[in-house]
Amino acid sequence: MDSRFLGIAELVEAPSVAVVVDVMRAFTVAAWAFAQGAEKIVLAESLDEALALKARHPDWVALKDGPPAPGFDLVNSPGLLRSIDVGGRTVVQKTTAGTVGALAVKESSLVLCASFVVAEATARLLRMHKRDSVTFVVTGEDGQADEDLACAQYIARRATEAGTDAAEFLRRAAESCAAAELAEGVRQGVHPDDVALCLEVDRFPFAMVATLEGSLMVLRPRAMPSLADEDPV
Repeated sequence: MDSRFLGIAELVEAPSVAVVVDVMRAFTVAAWAFAQGAEKIVLAESLDEALALKARHPDWVALKDGPPAPGFDLVNSPGLLRSIDVGGRTVVQKTTAGTVGALAVKESSLVLCASFVVAEATARLLRMHKRDSVTFVVTGEDGQADEDLACAQYIARRATEAGTDAAEFLRRAAESCAAAELAEGVRQGVHPDDVALCLEVDRFPFAMVATLEGSLMVLRPRAMPSLADEDPV
């Protein structure tokens, strides 16, 4: 499998297969939302679109980066979300990097949104599809975020070498600027456990697939078979 690692600004056309990585915190939060029962996640283009969707669908749950704000129900924190029941609900998510990256590749034939908590399930789905080329979109810091690049490289390696050890990739993520900012309280809307939750490898047994449904980019979980059920890599 040929893997490319690009920032959002480096995308000149929609790749056939895109894995959009945001570890801290968009796609860790998305995974937690599904674990807490969310039916689907709508990825909003802007805060205004998120609020407009919420206004049209009052039962939907709107989520954003940063501190709490009028009209939004939740902030982009796995530590805060893990105690919230969103069973059967639709979540509207707008973040600084992750949702932007997913929307940038909305024309791709396969779009996966990923973080460490769904790394193995994402790698399994890539193995099942057996694509020759995969583009990993490194969303943070204009493509330079080491937590996102480390996770992308780990998933790429797992897609071809199932026994790859996560330790070095997790070390890089733990030492990233994003991890430091979260730990030091530089960012708002943060729970003290956020960094640790973002570094839990394979907590959830599903991949996350984004597809266009009408005019909306919608993220849904896809349960993956256990490693024992796969053909040998």
